[in-house]
Amino acid sequence: MSENKITEYKLLERLGSGTYAIVYRAMKKTTKEILAVKVMAKSKLSHSAMDNIISEISLLKKLKHRHIVEMRDFLWDDENIYILMEYCNAGNLSSYIKQNRTLDEGTCRRFLQQLALALRYMRQNDVSHLDLKPANLLLTKESGTYTLKVGDFGFAQRLKLNQENTAVKGSPLYMAPEILLNTSYGPAADLWSVGVILYECLFGKAPYSSTSLHELAGRIHRNDPITIPPRPAITSDCRQLLTSLLQRDPARRITFEKFFDDPYLDLAHVACEENLEKAIELINRAIAKEQQQELGAAYRAYCQGLQYFVPITRAESDPTKRQLLRQRVLTYLNRAETLKQHIYANSQTMEQQQQYATGSHKAKPPDEKRPDLGSKDLPGGSNACGTEAKAPEPGLAELARDFENIARGLKIGRDADRDASENKLDVALDGYTTALGLLIPVLHKDITPTQKKLLRQRIVHWMEEAEHIKSIRSAQIMQEMESTEANHYGCTVQ
Repeated sequence: MSENKITEYKLLERLGSGTYAIVYRAMKKTTKEILAVKVMAKSKLSHSAMDNIISEISLLKKLKHRHIVEMRDFLWDDENIYILMEYCNAGNLSSYIKQNRTLDEGTCRRFLQQLALALRYMRQNDVSHLDLKPANLLLTKESGTYTLKVGDFGFAQRLKLNQENTAVKGSPLYMAPEILLNTSYGPAADLWSVGVILYECLFGKAPYSSTSLHELAGRIHRNDPITIPPRPAITSDCRQLLTSLLQRDPARRITFEKFFDDPYLDLAHVACEENLEKAIELINRAIAKEQQQELGAAYRAYCQGLQYFVPITRAESDPTKRQLLRQRVLTYLNRAETLKQHIYANSQTMEQQQQYATGSHKAKPPDEKRPDLGSKDLPGGSNACGTEAKAPEPGLAELARDFENIARGLKIGRDADRDASENKLDVALDGYTTALGLLIPVLHKDITPTQKKLLRQRIVHWMEEAEHIKSIRSAQIMQEMESTEANHYGCTVQ
């Protein structure tokens, strides 16, 4: 490699500086391509700093991911070493937080999803970053859409899941306690940093914000409890994940496997080509089921399709394509809501007929042909739209008499069914969440196999109902946000 190739680039303004590097925006003279150039003076590099640079170059040559800053090349001359990277035109997450003070939970979640995707790729390659912080999470902006990319791999190293290290690396405010306390540490140190970053995004400051390193070290050594502020309010799923990440003991901290599978992150539905194919397949299935008058199955397929289509729509940076996707989402949302009302109306009619047939004036049901709702769409069964369920089956009724939590959980769940049928979706979702929190632990108690089977069926049913509501609400919220963004476009996070 020629030592004079840096002359092919024109250094523009200074973007920032670190311990031993200055970063500039640069332009390649022949192509006018804009890049970021990290310049490190050889005379200022210690032996350990040189090791970090070699490690960073080695890792960046191999790490190719949409949410990791790409290294384009590295050069050197008599005085400096240069790392040429893709240019991220929207600064970093630290400046973004300072500009906005706090970020709404939806924005935090989308940034967290992108960080999680990068971390999952890094774990697949046994790479630990060990210096995750908002300043090292760079942002690009295209057509008003932000994309997060992990940068600065100067402290990164290869660590397998059970492998440990003892060298102190990272930034103290975001550093895992096990590193600060000079004990051995492993890849789980990155998860603590993720928790601190999420906390700062939500509340505007890190949980152990201090005026000095001495004060910070004291808080870590004393094991000061981390409190989650009451304002701004966050969802229970977000709170649970945040608490799981900010566990001082690495053994109690959430694992990478559970982090990537966490329902709050919902990485299974993030925007990608594979998930677009799944979304299209589900919508086609919904249309076919609707044509066959299988309304419950159609409703469920529309809801499942929306779970994929909403993040894909929000991730699309091309304005024309995004508008087309918005229109499709609105169409599917309207179909799902219409089907829900049809199913509820049909179920109510059938229940009234059953009540009339058992009364003093028995009458034959009308000959009118009804849509085939299927057993899952009947009142008291696993209906697709939250129709109010009947009283518990005999086995569950016995459990309700024996366990107060079962009685409360079943009542709250049935109330949630009613709220869902009346389109009170947020109230219904809270009800299902509360009911499941009361019922799931009972599965581990000493109850009969029949009771356990009935309880599990009811739990699975309400889990599905909650997922359907989440998909509907995510589509509704996206529509509301899109209308707001018409006035201040540019706050969308990819």
